[in-house]
Amino acid sequence: MSKNDSQANLKIIPLGGLHEIGKNTCIFEYQDEMMLLDAGLGFPSQDMHGINIVLPDMTYLRENQHKIKGMIVTHGHEDHIGGIVYHLKQFDIPVIYGPRLALALLQNKLEEAGIADRTELRPVLPRESVKIGRSFSVEFIRNTHSIADSCCVAITTPLGVVIHTGDFKVDHTPIDGEHFDFHRLAEYGQKGVLCLLSDSTNAEVPGHTPSEQAVTPNLDRVFSEATGRLLVTTFASSVHRVRIILELAQKHNRRVAIVGRSMLNVIAHARELGYIKCRDDLFIPLKDLNKTPDDQVLILTTGSQGEPLAALTRISRGEHHQIQVRENDTVVFSANPIPGNTIAVVNTIDRLMMMGAKVVYGRQQGIHVSGHGSQEDHKLMLALTQPKFFVPFHGEHRMLVKHGEMAHQMGIPKENTVIINNGDVVELSQDKIEVTDKVQSGIELVDHSGVVHNDIMTERQQLAVDGLITVAVAVGLDGQVLAQPEVNLRGVVSPLESAKINQLILRSVEYSINSYWRNLATNANGKPIQKEIDWSALKVEIETGLQQLVRRELKSQPTTICLLQTPQDKQVKINHQQDESAKKPSKPVTSNENGDKGKPNSKSNFRGRRRRRRSTATLNSQ
Repeated sequence: MSKNDSQANLKIIPLGGLHEIGKNTCIFEYQDEMMLLDAGLGFPSQDMHGINIVLPDMTYLRENQHKIKGMIVTHGHEDHIGGIVYHLKQFDIPVIYGPRLALALLQNKLEEAGIADRTELRPVLPRESVKIGRSFSVEFIRNTHSIADSCCVAITTPLGVVIHTGDFKVDHTPIDGEHFDFHRLAEYGQKGVLCLLSDSTNAEVPGHTPSEQAVTPNLDRVFSEATGRLLVTTFASSVHRVRIILELAQKHNRRVAIVGRSMLNVIAHARELGYIKCRDDLFIPLKDLNKTPDDQVLILTTGSQGEPLAALTRISRGEHHQIQVRENDTVVFSANPIPGNTIAVVNTIDRLMMMGAKVVYGRQQGIHVSGHGSQEDHKLMLALTQPKFFVPFHGEHRMLVKHGEMAHQMGIPKENTVIINNGDVVELSQDKIEVTDKVQSGIELVDHSGVVHNDIMTERQQLAVDGLITVAVAVGLDGQVLAQPEVNLRGVVSPLESAKINQLILRSVEYSINSYWRNLATNANGKPIQKEIDWSALKVEIETGLQQLVRRELKSQPTTICLLQTPQDKQVKINHQQDESAKKPSKPVTSNENGDKGKPNSKSNFRGRRRRRRSTATLNSQ
């Protein structure tokens, strides 16, 4: 280690995952090198109108992309790999290392987005180490979680070893037989761990998190009691749960129809890698559902979180073109709502019940267990690694605080623990940990078109809350209104009668126009000088007057838009029409059977009349 290296601090900068559930994204920075750890997404809240996903603000990475040497991913959940596709469209990541299943799922995403050539994916097995840049050496250590092929990582830096747990729980009877590698963690603990960054999601929950095997007898009971079709929903990426469901389907002689692209992808990759083992003839296509007796059907679907476009949500709305709920159906929610999704899930359950289905859901049914460790699991992680410094990671504020208290009980001094926010720069030396700075952080919202900027989101929220008022007005060069302005109110609640509010709006428009015209420069005859007319300024003045009016009269703030037609607009339209006419060839003179020139024949005339009638009808309908 050079003298310069020994003086530098390691920077740890989370961009997502702190004080929230989701969009887990972290940067490790040493001198002029950066390594990324995970890049997840979050789900929109109900007031994020039209938004599909939520990403962390990546401004800091875009500004420092020349420092990025590579990336590691801990497992294949969307809140850890779902943002990578969006980031690769903005900056290159030379290489991404991760478990086989996570990279198989990521490969699909990159190919669908057409950016598979923007990085190199390198699968890593447990206990394998990779080198990223000069500063980072990373060993992958098997842990247990709700998805197969999940890992902790031990990051060796010039200052010492930092262990990031990823998401984990302690499962002594894992479905796939891949046990938590406590031995390797203990070896690092004996050698000395400088800092531990640990999943805090269930830090409020006492005891141990049950094994994934705990759901099997309860699901088995539900399956045996169902007399009609079974519809089961869970997280598509919960490979262990999906495996249990498929094994039970085989036991109860049910054929499985899979609904949802993410479910299809995960099952295909998990079978290919050996994490799910079942016969090919267990599955049937959706088109064969009606050919199979109801008591031999299991429909495995996405939508456990009530997502608007997910398959089960569309089924509950009667909008799925292949599956309709029947009265003898049993629908099983083998998942708990994540924070923020409870209302959407409850609404889906209500709709399914109203359609006649029996719905099995809730913690009391014992058909779901968490993929995150509880308090005793956290204590075991702290005891094995024996870190000098500790940073609670991945969780809401109360979870982080509770995890920090546990670390203090386990012997880590309070001054060696920091509770941090997204964007905080944690500087780590061999003797001290502290927050020294803050980088730009926050969220980026994405809809079908791309990133939605804050001003657009503000407009959407204002439209949803207070509605929209539009006024179309035509103004001449003399400042006169050329026609009766058209007023439209959309989603606006008014204590006044429609005629009254329209009258007030028209008066406001006329007042704004007159006020603007009085302030124009005039010629010797007292008429405004045309070049002084700023039509954009007039439009702003009209809209400002309208905003003041509606705030005063309606006690609300609807979006107000003035559609202003000016003589300039008309002139542009006339010039365009003249240009188009000049391009058209002159109409040829035709002769009818009687030799009359200059008149179209009867067939042409009939077509012309028919076209004119059709055009008129179209205009009237509009």
